[in-house]
Amino acid sequence: MVMIFITKFMTKDLIAKAKVLLEAEKSRLETELSKFSHRNPKVADENFQTDFPNNGEGEDENASEVAQFSDNLSLEDELEKALRDVESTLKQMEKGDYGVCKYCHLPIDERRLLARPTSSSCIQCKKTLTQEV
Repeated sequence: MVMIFITKFMTKDLIAKAKVLLEAEKSRLETELSKFSHRNPKVADENFQTDFPNNGEGEDENASEVAQFSDNLSLEDELEKALRDVESTLKQMEKGDYGVCKYCHLPIDERRLLARPTSSSCIQCKKTLTQEV
């Protein structure tokens, strides 16, 4: 039933535009992550590991390093979440499940998908979930 909605309502042009946006975002996120972390092949879900900065030997430098490391850990977490969303959405495209609300199973508006290609819910369901109705 989901495939009917996709083929009926989702145009190949829309999917292609969204895929370009997603690929660009994936590249941007990976570039940002590589500035202060490296890939961790031992952990499947969290592919990156924050590097501890080395600014010098003095106490001031040590405190600065700890603060920077803490900030980078938070940033890494946010960037990884965004990267996982992008990768999940690209997998949905491959399976042909892209553009269908995971709650009501109706097509997500094209404008929403172009504004936020990783959207997995329609505006109405999102408003209901966040109690904005």
